[in-house]
Amino acid sequence: MAYETEDQETQYCFPDINSSCVKGKRSSHGYIITYLFASLLSAWTVFLNLLVIISISHFKKLHTPTNMIILSLAVTDLFIGLIMPIEAIRLTDKCWYFGDTFCGLYLLFVALLLAASLSNLVLIAVDRYVAVCHPLLYPQKITITKTLMSICLSWVCFSVYIIALLINNGYFDTSHKTDVMCYGECLFVISYSWIVTELFMSFIFPCTLIITLYLRIFYVVHQQVKVINSLMKGGKCVTKGSVKRKSESKAALTLGIIVSIYLLCWIPYCICSLTVISSTAINGLIFAVHASSGMNPLVYALFYPWFKKTAKLILTLKIFQPASSLLNIFTQH
Repeated sequence: MAYETEDQETQYCFPDINSSCVKGKRSSHGYIITYLFASLLSAWTVFLNLLVIISISHFKKLHTPTNMIILSLAVTDLFIGLIMPIEAIRLTDKCWYFGDTFCGLYLLFVALLLAASLSNLVLIAVDRYVAVCHPLLYPQKITITKTLMSICLSWVCFSVYIIALLINNGYFDTSHKTDVMCYGECLFVISYSWIVTELFMSFIFPCTLIITLYLRIFYVVHQQVKVINSLMKGGKCVTKGSVKRKSESKAALTLGIIVSIYLLCWIPYCICSLTVISSTAINGLIFAVHASSGMNPLVYALFYPWFKKTAKLILTLKIFQPASSLLNIFTQH
C-alpha cells in the first residue's frame, strides 16, 4: 500500500529530536485500560495504607514494636501507590517525559522503596521469631526504640547500597548514557559484575532469611498449639502465658501471610528479570509487585479486629474528639 494509517506509523517520544526513542505501540483502548487500572490501584493502595498509618500513629495502644514495623511497611506501600501512575506511563509508552534529573531521582526512589519493603519483611520475620520462639526475652530484646533504630538503619544502609550501585554502573555518567540510550528513555542497565551482588543482596539473602525464620516459627507454633489443646482437652487450667503465646502465634500467622503474598509477587519478578522474556511479561510482574502493596491492608482487615475498629473511627472523624488517641481499641462492645 502507498500509505500507512496513523496507528501503523512509527511514533516517537520526542518527534523533534533525532535521537528520540520509539514510542510503545498500543491501541487506544489498551492505553485507557492500563491507565485506568493503574489509577484505581494507586488510589486503592494510597487510601488503605493511609488508614494503617493514621491508625498506628494516632492510637497509643497500637504503639508496639511489631506495629512500628507495620507502620514502616505501610509508609513504603503508600509511596509505591503514589508512583504507580508514573510507572504506568513509563512502562506503557516506553517514554520518559520528565527529564534526566528526575529520571535518576525516580529510579533511586523506586529502588529504595522496593529494598525498604523487603527489609521491613525481614524485620517482621525477626520480630515474630523472637516473640514466638523466645517469648521471655522478647520484652528486653525487642523494644520500640530498638525497632525504630533498626528501621532507620535499614533505610540508611539500603540508600547507601543503591547509590553505590548507580555510581559504579555509571548511571550518573551522562556521556555514557547518551551513547547507549535514546532520548526519552529512563532505564538502569546493571553491569554483569553487579548482577551477582544484586541477586544476593536483593533476593537470595533476604528471602532465605525470611523463609528460614518462618519455618522455625511455624514449627514452634505447631508445638505450642498442641500443648495448649492437650491442656484444654484434659480440663486443666490454661495460664495467661499460654493465651499470650496463642495470640503471638496468630500474629505470626497473619504477618506470615503478608510475607508470603509479597514473596509470591517478588520472586517471579526477580527470576524473570535475570532472563530474556518479553517486555509485556516483565511489565505485568512489575505491576504484581506494586499490587502487593495494596493487599497488605486487606490482610490486616481480615485478621486484625483493631484495624476494622480504627478505620471506622477514622472514617467517621471520631479521631478528632478529645482524648481519642487514648481509646482502648481492644475492648469488646
